Amino acid sequence: MDILDTHAYDRRQRRYTSCALFLSLLPFFLSTALYFYLWTPDSTGSIMFAAVKTAPVLLLAAAVLSWNGGQSVLGVVGGLVCSAVGDWCLVWPEHFLHGMGAFAAAHLLYSFTFLSSNYSAYSASSSICFRFLYLILFMIGGGFYIYIFPFLQTAPDSELLVPAVGIYVVLIAVMGALAIRSRHTATLLGSLSFMVSDLSLALQIFKATPPMEYGNALVMVTYYSAQLLIAVGDIKAVQNKDDFSKWKRS
Repeated sequence: MDILDTHAYDRRQRRYTSCALFLSLLPFFLSTALYFYLWTPDSTGSIMFAAVKTAPVLLLAAAVLSWNGGQSVLGVVGGLVCSAVGDWCLVWPEHFLHGMGAFAAAHLLYSFTFLSSNYSAYSASSSICFRFLYLILFMIGGGFYIYIFPFLQTAPDSELLVPAVGIYVVLIAVMGALAIRSRHTATLLGSLSFMVSDLSLALQIFKATPPMEYGNALVMVTYYSAQLLIAVGDIKAVQNKDDFSKWKRS
């Protein structure tokens, strides 16, 4: 097989992989559309709505598992499952702290994933540019916590919320920094989108901003986009690692 045939074969393989990936993600897109179709401001406290809300993330977990197998069980798949648990808890406002704990576990699993060998080939970023990006990310997290701190003090369960939210902000900032380190575009965009979703949700829950007409849409669009991008980024990272391993053996 000459070099032109090899390039044509690679292009066909990439097209086939892209089509197969889209088809495996189709249930996620359909279930996400169903969520936005059914959502109303009175949807909290409903078991049926909780199932509809968690379905897209669980379907993403199934898609990643079907592509990566056991390689992602304790990584992105675990993070998606923890996120689904958090989604379920947040349907009932009284379980907010449980939901935040589940999402904190998800961020930890994502962070460990971004440190794994699947991403290591794209890391090694000690340049001044990357250090500057890390600094900006943690400054945003610190500035947000300082801004929201007075609102946390007046919230119910403030003695738990003040340290818990602080720890959560650190975890999501670390996840964002490790996503920058990975140099995977989808992973980076997904992590940043997750930060936007969480910060928007916190501003609304703790009444640190005037009521937003499309507040829920902002939170959920950025949230589902984040999970999708992180999932696709993990599938691509594992594929790239496998392709590199095959190339080394050939």
